[in-house]
Amino acid sequence: MKRYFIIFKGRVQGVGFRWRVLEICNSLHLTGYVRNLENGNVEAQIQGEKEDLDDFFKQIYKPNRFIRIDDYSIRQVPINEKEKKFTVQQ
Repeated sequence: MKRYFIIFKGRVQGVGFRWRVLEICNSLHLTGYVRNLENGNVEAQIQGEKEDLDDFFKQIYKPNRFIRIDDYSIRQVPINEKEKKFTVQQ
């Protein structure tokens, strides 16, 4: 089990990116959250098994005519044992 703190940069606000992240995370049974930042980036914390996290990154980079990820930063953070689902925060 791992948990990552990720900042996505690019065309990631106003294009359904958070809802795409939610959809992928729910399909892979990952927990955590995703939210917009004031600077136009998107922050996420995603937790799950390594194989599922690897699948998340494969799926999030599949071509989409609206979303464009130019860059992201990632670091591992402590696991949240109490977390049960993935949410979109406002």
